[in-house]
Amino acid sequence: MKIAIIIGTRPEIIKMAPVIDEIIKRDIDFIIIHTGQHYDFEMSNQFFLDLELPEPHYNIGVGSGSHAHQTSNMMKGIEKVLINEKPDLVMVQGDTNAVLAGSITSSKLHIPVGHVEAGLRSFDKSMPEEINRMVADVCTQIYYAPTEKSAINLLLEGINPKHIFITGNTIVDACLRNLKIAEKKSNISHLISDSPKKLLTLTMHRAENVDNPERLSQIIQALQELDDFNIVFSIHPRTLKNLKKHNLYSQIMNKDHIKLIKPLGYLDFLCLLSQSHLIMTDSGGIQEEAITLKVPCLTLRYNTERPETVSAGGNILVGADKDKIVKNAKLISSDMYIHQKMQKVSNPYGDGNSAEKLVDYTLKELNSGNLMLRTPDDIMDSFQTKIKLIKEDIKVSDYEKLNNVLIRIVYDVKGVQFPHPNLNLKNSSILYDDYA
Repeated sequence: MKIAIIIGTRPEIIKMAPVIDEIIKRDIDFIIIHTGQHYDFEMSNQFFLDLELPEPHYNIGVGSGSHAHQTSNMMKGIEKVLINEKPDLVMVQGDTNAVLAGSITSSKLHIPVGHVEAGLRSFDKSMPEEINRMVADVCTQIYYAPTEKSAINLLLEGINPKHIFITGNTIVDACLRNLKIAEKKSNISHLISDSPKKLLTLTMHRAENVDNPERLSQIIQALQELDDFNIVFSIHPRTLKNLKKHNLYSQIMNKDHIKLIKPLGYLDFLCLLSQSHLIMTDSGGIQEEAITLKVPCLTLRYNTERPETVSAGGNILVGADKDKIVKNAKLISSDMYIHQKMQKVSNPYGDGNSAEKLVDYTLKELNSGNLMLRTPDDIMDSFQTKIKLIKEDIKVSDYEKLNNVLIRIVYDVKGVQFPHPNLNLKNSSILYDDYA
C-alpha cells in the first residue's frame, strides 16, 4: 500500500504534518509531492526541517504565475510522478491550485483521491478557492470532512454518505504539535510591547480587500482609531504594494501603536498568535488557528467557508466596515466577560485526534476494496431516489439493511442531519436510494 501526498503551500504542509506523522507511525509506504507553488527548493526544504518533517520526495517547482500557468504545469509534473510511483491513493488538502491539479490528474489516471478538509463552502464563486474545492470534491473518493456542516454540504451536492468521514480538522492537531516546537525555537519578544496595551495581530491578503481601494481605506482608518491596542501588522507583499499605491501606507507607518513587519516564519507567527489578545484577519486558516488557540477573532470578510467558528462564538465577521471593526474590537478589549466567552467556546474542529481518525478511515477503505472504480457493466445499477417519513423507532443502519436502501439525507425538526449509522429515524424524513 502506498499513499501519495500532494502539497503546494505553507498551510497545506502545516495541516498535513500530523497526517504524515501518523502515516510514519504506522509504517505505511508514502511519498510527498511538493508542487513548489510558493517556495523555491531551498526555502521549502527549510520549512520541512523547521516542522521536523521528512523532506519531499519530489519537488515540481512550478513557482508563481497565473492560475492557468500554475495548474497546467502542476498537472504535467504530478502526472509523471504518479505514473512512475503508482500509488494506491492520492491525498490532497484544502483548496489551492495544488489541490485542483492533484485531484484532476489523479482522477484522470484512475487513482482514488482522498480530500482532507472536504466540503467547505463559502458559496462565493468569485473566490478561486471555492472553485478549487468544488472541483476537487467532484474528483474525490474519500471525503475527510472536518465538521458535520461540511459533511452536509457534500450530501446536498449528491455525495454518497458512505464515502464521507467526519474527522475534525487537522489544524487542531497541527497547532498542538507545532506550538511545542515553536516554543522551543521561537523568540518574538521584540514584537511584544512593554506597554499595558493589549496585543492585536493583523493579517490581510485577500484580493477582495487589498485590491479594493475603498475596502482597504476603511480597514486602515479602523486601525488608526484602535490606538488602545498594540497592533502587529504582518504585511503581505501584495498588501504592501497596494497600501503604497493608494497612499495609505504613509497613514500608518509612523503610528506608535502600529508595528509593521514583514511576514514571519510559521513558528514565530504561531507564537505571536498564541500570545495575542485579539486576532484580525481575512485568512481562512487563521480563523481555525484562532479558535484552536482560544484567541477571539475578527474576520475582515462578509462570508466565510469556516462558518462553524462564527456559530460557535469565537469569530465575528466584520467585513471592511470601519465602524463595525472598531466597535467589536473595542468591545472585546474592554469587556472581559465577552473576551472570556469567546475564548472558552467549544472548538468545532475537534480535540486534536483528527489525523488518527483520518488514517483509520483510509486504511479501512483501502483494505475493504471500497475504492475500486466501478466497471461499465455495473455503473448504471437500477435504483430510484425517494422521500419517506419514518414513524418507527429505528436506526439508520438497521433501516438500510432491512430495506436494501441507501439513506442519503435525513430531515427533521433540527434541519438537515447527516445519516450517522446510529441516528434514530423516528419522526424524520429521509431521502434515499431504493435498490429493491
